[in-house]
Amino acid sequence: MNTPAFPPLSAHPTLTVVVPVYNERTTVATALEALAAKRIPGWKIEIIIVESNSTDGSRDIVLGFSDRPNVQILLEDRPRGKGHAVRAGLARASGDVLLIQDADLEYDLADYEKLLAPLRAGTHTFVLGSRHGNSLFIRKFDEQVLHAFILNAGHWFFTALVDVSLGLTLRDPFTMYKVFRRECLAGLKFEANRFDFDWELLIKLVRKGHRPLEVPVRYTSRSFKEGKKVSMFRDPPSWLWAWAKYRFQRL
Repeated sequence: MNTPAFPPLSAHPTLTVVVPVYNERTTVATALEALAAKRIPGWKIEIIIVESNSTDGSRDIVLGFSDRPNVQILLEDRPRGKGHAVRAGLARASGDVLLIQDADLEYDLADYEKLLAPLRAGTHTFVLGSRHGNSLFIRKFDEQVLHAFILNAGHWFFTALVDVSLGLTLRDPFTMYKVFRRECLAGLKFEANRFDFDWELLIKLVRKGHRPLEVPVRYTSRSFKEGKKVSMFRDPPSWLWAWAKYRFQRL
């Protein structure tokens, strides 16, 4: 599988960061302040925040960033899922490189530079921020050990499914940090609305020829008690359906 060739990035490329927000009142202000203050030498940054009509006051916090430079705010009339919010943000993105950033403080913005380096160098068009480090266990919940084990076991199973079916050797295909050239999206249509969008995006980019490079990133997992939104019962069946559908349907 050959990776499509793109022209080199400009001398001062733009990074578009898409931030879906729904009921993140305890973390969103800190996350957005850090993002608004982020500077990357040689890069311009465009921030697109997609707020999905939260019920906990997150929308008011997001609106407080409306006068910040290089910030766009999209207001959804109702929550349709993280995937729907990310798709809305990607549709408005004008940057040369796109990055997805949650507002829950699980990931560290200090990793942007090393995620962008392979794209800047022109060696890769698609980068994933791998949460593993030196451990097999991504999630460690001090108060919900069983929940953490189930999520980790599911991660191993679904990772093997993706790797075997796509001929990959990834350790963390479902990381939130997916960073790619905007041209990667050309000709692709997306439809997934929940966390199955992670599957749709990954599978379609890989099938189009963009083999991702994994770059280790820092990650602090939050538990369900702390606001984790993945459903242990609702979401896994949708992931299996997404795999079957997007792996084999015509692009």
